[in-house]
Amino acid sequence: MNAEASLIDQWRTLLSRYSRVAHELDRALQARHCLTMSDYEILDRLVAADGCKARVQELVGDLHLSQSAMSRAVARLEKCGLVQRAMCDTDRRGVFVTATDEGRSVHSAARDTQLEVLKQQLTAP
Repeated sequence: MNAEASLIDQWRTLLSRYSRVAHELDRALQARHCLTMSDYEILDRLVAADGCKARVQELVGDLHLSQSAMSRAVARLEKCGLVQRAMCDTDRRGVFVTATDEGRSVHSAARDTQLEVLKQQLTAP
């Protein structure tokens, strides 16, 4: 096998594994916590952030979601009471998103699910 074919095989293996893990993670998060994988990742970034808050633009960059997809996800999480939005005091164009107490609680439970799925999927041959 030549070097190009080997790289393509490695790429395909990586994509297949990512797709399998992402599918299982999304399925488990939806079934147990009514969260999509993107919802969970937003909460995860917020909980890890100083003060459990971040600017929407930072989240867009971290999660590689479009601005509109991020806006829809944040609106969905806000409707469920898991996050709240606030305008930035120093930059009127900026919007902060903060995890609520309920959001942190849901995140904590969902984190156990994430770790379980990752352990299952990433330690399997």
